[in-house]
Parts: sequence; C-alpha cells; structure tokens
Amino acid sequence: MAAKTVLIVDDIAFARKLIKDILVAAKYSVVAEATNGEEAVSLYKKFKPDFVTMDIVMPKKGGIEATRSILDVDKEAKIIAVSAMAHEHLLMDAVNSGVRDYILKPFTKEDLLKAVEKVLAGSEDGGKKIKKSEATV
Repeated sequence: MAAKTVLIVDDIAFARKLIKDILVAAKYSVVAEATNGEEAVSLYKKFKPDFVTMDIVMPKKGGIEATRSILDVDKEAKIIAVSAMAHEHLLMDAVNSGVRDYILKPFTKEDLLKAVEKVLAGSEDGGKKIKKSEATV
C-alpha cells in the first residue's frame, strides 16, 4: 500500500520541519510544503494530497480562507488545523470553515499522529467532520 500523502502549510520553517519529521518517521509522504494560504491552494490543486496540516494565522491568505478555497475545489479534502492561537472564536471559525480536526501548538508527536489517524479513518466512515461542540477550549 502506498504511503498517504500530506501537504504541510505553515509560515514558520521550524514548524513545517517539526511536522514533516514526525510524519515522515510515521511513514507518511510529504508531497509539498507551503508558507501561506495562496501557496497551499495552488499546491493542493497540483498534488491532491490525502490530507493537509494547515496553520491558521499566516501572511497573504490565512488558513481559514485557504481551507475554504481548497474545499471549494475538493469537498472531500481532509484538513487538520494547527494553531498556536487557542482563542475559541478562532477555533470555531476553523471548524466552520470545514477542517476535519485541529491541534494546538505546542503539540506532541502523539497529538499530531492521533489527529491524522482520526481524519484518515473518518474518510472511511463517511468523512465525518468534527462537531462544533467538540471545538470548545
């Protein structure tokens, strides 16, 4: 079975490297990395990854707007929001934009892998999205 593919989106190089190192060690294939939401949408269209890790606060186009743009192209896109901002309204905006799950920075290897496994498993049980009630802080 081929490795599941991922697009990593974060404006901070260290955060992209951390996510990449964890996912590569867990046998996922990183097809591309983006530093802002505009790049994310373009790279998503090009590579059609199995899932995306999406930072929320970025220059040019933020993660919430980029998530909406990707979902306009592919309603089944599996996007995990990754944010240092634990503000409830920001998380609710992310949930409302269509992310399948979210994790807060700083996160552990286990946090990231659990979110990825949950999102990928969700694709096999009807692609259930997280409920707004699950997004409380």
